[in-house]
Amino acid sequence: MKERFMNTYARTGLVLDHGVGARLFTVDGTEYIDFTAGIGVNSLGHGHPRLVAAIAAQAAKIMHVSNYFLTEPSIELAEKLTEATGFDTVFFCNSGAEANEGMFKLARKYGSSKNPDKNVIVTLKQSFHGRTITTVTATGQDKFHKFFGPFTPGFVYAEPEDIAGLDALLGPNVCAFAFEPIQGEGGVRPLSRAYLQAAEKMCRERDILFCADEVQTGVGRTGAVLACERLGVRPDVTAIAKGLAGGVPIGAVLARGKAADVFQPGDHGTTFGGGALAASAALVVLSELESPGFLDEVDRKGRHLMELVEGFRHPLVKDVRGMGLMIGIGVKVDPHKIVDAARAHRLLALTAGDDTVRLLPPLVITMEEIELGVAALKQALDDVSSAPNLVPELK
Repeated sequence: MKERFMNTYARTGLVLDHGVGARLFTVDGTEYIDFTAGIGVNSLGHGHPRLVAAIAAQAAKIMHVSNYFLTEPSIELAEKLTEATGFDTVFFCNSGAEANEGMFKLARKYGSSKNPDKNVIVTLKQSFHGRTITTVTATGQDKFHKFFGPFTPGFVYAEPEDIAGLDALLGPNVCAFAFEPIQGEGGVRPLSRAYLQAAEKMCRERDILFCADEVQTGVGRTGAVLACERLGVRPDVTAIAKGLAGGVPIGAVLARGKAADVFQPGDHGTTFGGGALAASAALVVLSELESPGFLDEVDRKGRHLMELVEGFRHPLVKDVRGMGLMIGIGVKVDPHKIVDAARAHRLLALTAGDDTVRLLPPLVITMEEIELGVAALKQALDDVSSAPNLVPELK
């Protein structure tokens, strides 16, 4: 079955057929609670009626034109997205890696227009910014670097939460500081409000662009349109993707103020970015996020889920962290064991970092589905805890 695919994924072997809300079904009809949402992509779950209708209607009209032309969906999306986020301009692309590439290019142009040597970008250790050569260079984890050098020059890594260390790195040759508000692949580790506010202040004082990678945290995932809203900071540039179109590939670079007009014709581009099909889907997602109480419900569901897991007081659980429906459970064993065991109890979950079970359910998940999923997670933890071949505790 898998021999024609390059061996890039540790696939589970499940063959999925269809989904409804926060539930997925295999080709043989087995039902699972989905705590993955396509790694944070299916923000409105599976088979959302408005999303399906918008995609079908747009497909019947026009799916793609080049960016020499505009379409009504892309115009409307640019207006609504900038209004919803407080940014001035947007560039549409196709993925999170492309959004981050665009953000880094914008930062390099901004810096080099001031000084040819102002081209260094500071990111954080334990970060993750994508799989292209440049975004994997920006990623502050050695395990993603193995085999892929030489890398794009001009990236240095700061220790998260070390304000003095960041201060020392933000020298005159730095054009940007880029961060994830919550380090996703690094273990679902939120950065503190105090650290980010101090970093923003230093960037403002030194004419360094303050850049947020909200590919995973954005578009309602944390109970706000953007996570930075909840942390009290205002980036000059933000990259988003994943949940923006509910499953249709899309990415976006948002810019404000001095960063808004850095790109000029010929500086950057894309073949598919901002297409009418993806824009139509994204408009439905934004409309749902703006409906009364939707984001408050995301926050309430996330807090409830975290409280349920904390209430286990399970010996394998070290801590529970996150924001909204982006939750990490620190565990004392290989998290893959727990995710595998959860699948046996009809729950789909993820890992992150070396010691974290990651939960990213659809934003439309019900409280009942949360409780069913958490019950399955408890059974999985118990199974692993009682297994005779339990691996030693992680350090």
